[in-house]
Amino acid sequence: MIDGFIALYIFMLAAFTGYEIIGRVPVILHTPLMSGSNFVHGIVLVGAMVALGYAQTPLEQTIGFIGVILGAGNAVGGYVVTERMLEMFKSSKEPRK
Repeated sequence: MIDGFIALYIFMLAAFTGYEIIGRVPVILHTPLMSGSNFVHGIVLVGAMVALGYAQTPLEQTIGFIGVILGAGNAVGGYVVTERMLEMFKSSKEPRK
């Protein structure tokens, strides 16, 4: 079992590493990176649904339901933003016939 301080240390290390990696991504790669992160949000959503399926007490069910709602909103919002970003790269000229 992971002790509280070790879990906090791992979380802080992961947050710092993620911030450093994402901060150095060139602008041209943000759209593909965001699409990849949407995939990860989908996995988080599936994990929240599995956790909700194993919930037994009303508190666990409430927390699981909130997790599913937030995960779904995060995944859907990511796809909406990615779609808007991809629209910027489309040509505004009508194709010639």
